[in-house]
Amino acid sequence: MTSCVIAEDEALLREALVALLGQAWPELEIVAACDDGAAALEAIAGRQPDLAFLDIRMPGLTGLEVAAALAGVSPQTQVVFVTAYDQYAIDAFDRGALDYLLKPVTRDRLDACIGRIRSRSARSAADAAAIEALQQQLGSRVPAVGAAPPLVWLTASAGSETRLIMVDDVAYFQSDSKYTVVMTAEGEALLRKPIRELLDVLDHNIFKQIHRSTIVNLKAVASIARDDAGRGVIRLKTRPETLTVSQPFMSLFRNM
Repeated sequence: MTSCVIAEDEALLREALVALLGQAWPELEIVAACDDGAAALEAIAGRQPDLAFLDIRMPGLTGLEVAAALAGVSPQTQVVFVTAYDQYAIDAFDRGALDYLLKPVTRDRLDACIGRIRSRSARSAADAAAIEALQQQLGSRVPAVGAAPPLVWLTASAGSETRLIMVDDVAYFQSDSKYTVVMTAEGEALLRKPIRELLDVLDHNIFKQIHRSTIVNLKAVASIARDDAGRGVIRLKTRPETLTVSQPFMSLFRNM
């Protein structure tokens, strides 16, 4: 049975795609339907699906970044991008011979896409090169989900105090059920904002997600090494503890 992972941050569009796939491809097994790029990457690494339907514009990791990471975590997974982009972007997809669906996804478009998928036996070596070229061409055109400028400072609770913290001083953020822990050289504070919302307002070039629940400030990283299980171990400049990069996210550090 063919299996797939779906990644779309808008709930209604995600549910609509699940429903359309159920109608057009009843034997397809949807093993995960995710609402952000990090969850999609971990689901793909864990389930090793045949297909991944990836929205390009998602909180945190974009669909392009997830696709680029698959060569290291699930090389057999074929990618179908889901996009609302203009003709410039579509021309780039066509030149790369990559499968894509335009939003809003219709049954006719989905049927045509399924036909192309079925005509291909597996992901080819050319796919990785095409995804890399697409990432270079469209990377600068993929806006953050939140259009606001990057966050400069935040307020967080430390005991009975409310602290004003410059974002540049944050070593890392780590989710803790209801809260997000903000860790600086001086200690920790609690922020009433989930990781997913932080990803929309942080500078994507400086703050990188290394786990579904952890975001690190690259300026605070002293070194990164790989352990025997393929996970990364980050040592920080201003904190004694180390951070673990989950294995699927290690591919995002390959050029660092």
